[in-house]
Amino acid sequence: MIGMDEIRRAVERIEPYAHRTPVLTCRGLDRMAGCRLFFKCENFQKVGAFKFRGACNAVFSLGEDEIKNGVATHSSGNHAAALALAASLRNAKAYIVMPDNSPEVKKAAVAGYGAEITWCRPTLQAREDGLAEVIARTGAAVIHPYNDPGIIAGQGTAALELLEEVPDLDVILVPVGGGGLSSGTCLAANGVPVIGAEPQGADDAYRSLQAGKIIPSVNPDTIADGLLTSLGELTFAVLSKHMKKIITVDDPSIISAMRHVWERMKMIIEPSSAVPVAAVLQNKNEFSNQHVGVIISGGNVELSGLPFAR
Repeated sequence: MIGMDEIRRAVERIEPYAHRTPVLTCRGLDRMAGCRLFFKCENFQKVGAFKFRGACNAVFSLGEDEIKNGVATHSSGNHAAALALAASLRNAKAYIVMPDNSPEVKKAAVAGYGAEITWCRPTLQAREDGLAEVIARTGAAVIHPYNDPGIIAGQGTAALELLEEVPDLDVILVPVGGGGLSSGTCLAANGVPVIGAEPQGADDAYRSLQAGKIIPSVNPDTIADGLLTSLGELTFAVLSKHMKKIITVDDPSIISAMRHVWERMKMIIEPSSAVPVAAVLQNKNEFSNQHVGVIISGGNVELSGLPFAR
């Protein structure tokens, strides 16, 4: 299992490349939630998302022989961009298998970082089949979006920084997709309870922890496009052992929370980032008068199709 030693090594490894993102507060949102909120703003991270932490750690963990043929992954956007940038920093090629329905802003970012993109249908099977073809053709090293020790350790550095700035947190809330960020947060939390937040339309992690086994995400339907993937074996094991629970929220509450952050904090966040904010606002009694850390996972949103502008 990944531990604090691996996370601290990840801190040293990514320090020359990743931003130490700010922890911001907002009195208006505090009043709405009935608690003190401390937002770890990974929307200000390179590539606009926490994903750069894990990708950077994983890429810079590879030896020269391991990275000589480049790196490859499948991703709907943020991990793809993060891996492409991290690979470029090591002068390595990045090969990305990407669903053809990914947000245009994320497609443009991946291409802009110089990755070679292979398009696929928006299913996990299509993504995995496409990645297998790329690996057979290139011999590139696979960097999984979340089910990878280096990725998990890298993502845990965000929570470590949060707790260094706000050591008296009562709880940390984090969005759950494939589980890389939430697993890293659990491992870095040092005893602080961690609660996951997940869309009701993509609640496979919630159902998996309830059932005690991985229940794959099938036809997820949510505006939170970064939280559509299923847990992996590594992330499921970490969350099963360390996560206090998962709260699910519906899309209207996600959109409402996203709008509140945009209006009150003047800060762009993507729908996936709004999921833990919605979890707090929808469960005020549970968090009343507490110090609550919230991992804002990213800010890559398609500005031409804002959900609250319709």
